[in-house]
Amino acid sequence: MDIEEDIRSLQLDSAEEDNGVVNPEDAKAEEVEEVDKMEEDSKEDVHKEAVQVEHKVKDKEISASDNKPVVEKEVCKKRHLNVVFIGHVDAGKSTIGGQILFLSGQVDDRTIQKYEKEAKDKSRESWCMAYIMDTNEEERVKGKTVEVGRGHFETETTRFTILDAPGHKSYVPNMISGASQADVGVLVISAREGEFETGYERGGQTREHVQLAKTLGVSKLLVVVNKMDEPTVNWSKQRYDEIESKMVPFLRASGYNVKKDVQFLPISGLMGTNMKRRLDKSICPWWDGPCLFEALDATDIPERDPKGPFRMPIIDKFREKGIVVMGKVESGTVYEGDSLLIMPNKAHVKVIDIYCDEDEVRYAGPGENVRVRLTGVEEEGILSGFVLSSIAKPINAVSEFVAQLQILELLDNAIFTAGYKAVLHIHAVVEECEIVELIHQIDPKTKKPMKKKVLFVKNSAVVLCRIQVNNLICIETFSDFPQLGRFTLRTEGKTVAVGKVTNLLSSN
Repeated sequence: MDIEEDIRSLQLDSAEEDNGVVNPEDAKAEEVEEVDKMEEDSKEDVHKEAVQVEHKVKDKEISASDNKPVVEKEVCKKRHLNVVFIGHVDAGKSTIGGQILFLSGQVDDRTIQKYEKEAKDKSRESWCMAYIMDTNEEERVKGKTVEVGRGHFETETTRFTILDAPGHKSYVPNMISGASQADVGVLVISAREGEFETGYERGGQTREHVQLAKTLGVSKLLVVVNKMDEPTVNWSKQRYDEIESKMVPFLRASGYNVKKDVQFLPISGLMGTNMKRRLDKSICPWWDGPCLFEALDATDIPERDPKGPFRMPIIDKFREKGIVVMGKVESGTVYEGDSLLIMPNKAHVKVIDIYCDEDEVRYAGPGENVRVRLTGVEEEGILSGFVLSSIAKPINAVSEFVAQLQILELLDNAIFTAGYKAVLHIHAVVEECEIVELIHQIDPKTKKPMKKKVLFVKNSAVVLCRIQVNNLICIETFSDFPQLGRFTLRTEGKTVAVGKVTNLLSSN
C-alpha cells in the first residue's frame, strides 16, 4: 500500500474513532505525525531492500555456480565475432585491417597522417594503412606481418575482434595461432596480374591458408578480391570471374560448402572502396552485391555453449598488477571471483578481473577474446597452450592419443609410417610428436576401415593412428570439443597433414 492510501485510511479511522467528533486541529496534527513516521519507515524499508538486493547480487556474482546472474560492468547487447584475415604474402591483409579500423573510427586522422609520413620516409606510401595493424619495427621495415595483429571495431549489430595473420610461409605457426581463435575467415586475394597466380600455385600461401583455416574451425569464409583498382585490373569483371572460377573448385575440395559458407566480393583495401559503403556504379557497374561491412554483419554466429565446462586456451601472458593471461573462451562462462585450474600443471587460481576488448566486465562467455587477471600462480607456471579450466570438470591432459589424419602432401621422398616425426599444432599448443602406430587406413569413399593391415600411407590417404608427445598437453576429443580436438602436423615449414582427435589414451 502506498503512502497516499495510508493517509486516506488514517483519515477514515480518525473520523470514526469512538463514534465521536474529532477536533480538526488535533486530527491534523496526528495526520502530520503519522505521515512523517510513515515516510521515514518507507525510506528505511527501501534502503534495507536496496542493501539486501545489492548483497544478493554481489553474493551471486562471486558464486561459481551455473545459476549466476549475468551482471556486467560494461553491458553490451551486441553479438561478438572473431574474424581472421588470411592469404598470401602482400595480398593486402594488414592494409584492409587498418582501413577497417580507420573507417569505423578506431583510428583518428592525426594518427593516419603520422603513418603516412612514416611510410613516405621509407618510400613505401602504400604501406601507411598497414602500419595500423603492423605495430613493431621489424614488420614496418620488412613490410611483412610477423605477429598476429589484433584490433576491435563495431557495427550497429556486431562487435568484431579482427586478427591479422601473417602471410609469409616462415610465419605459418603464427597464422595458425590467429586462425585457431577465429569464427570467420576473410581470405584476401590480390587481383594484380601475377600475384593471384603466385599465391594460388602449389606451395602458395593462399592454398595452405585455406586448408589450415578449415582444419582450425573457421567455418565461414569471405573471399575478398583486393587491389581491384590496380591499373592492370581497373575493376575488370573478367579478372574477378577468372579468380572466382579457379578458387571455387579448390574451396570445395578443401571442405567448404561454397554456396552456403563462402561469399566473394571485390574491394580496394588501400582506397577503402566497397568496404564500409557499397560500390558506386560509376566505378564498377557490374557489381550489385554487399560491401565488406555488410557481408561481415550478415555472417551467422556459430553455436556456443555458455553453460558447458569452462575452457580457455592461453595464447599469451604478461605481468600487470598480477598475472594476466590472454585467450579465447571456447566453452562455458567465466565470472569475476571464480576459482579455476590451469592445466596441465593443476595450479589453482582465482579470477580477479576480466577484460573484453578494452572494457572491464563481470563475466565473459564463449567466443570472447579476453584478458583475465589471476592470483595464485607465478608467471613461470604458465606456458602458451596451457588451458584455464573449470575445477569441477577439468580439461584432459595427455601424452598419447588416437587421431584420424588426412595426409595432404608429404615432403619429397618421405614415407608416412610408424616412427614419423612432425610438429603438432592444436589450439595454442606447439609440440613435437611421433606417429607410434598406424591402426588402419580409411576408405575415402565408404568412410570405413580397410581390412588390410597398413604399414605406410601416401599423399591424400586417410588413416587412423596413435600419436605420442613428449610433454603433457591439454586436448579434447573432436566430438566433445571440436575447437580443442582439431590439429595440424607440419614438417620443415610445410603442413603435411590435418586431423582430429578421436580418443585420449593416457591422462593425468
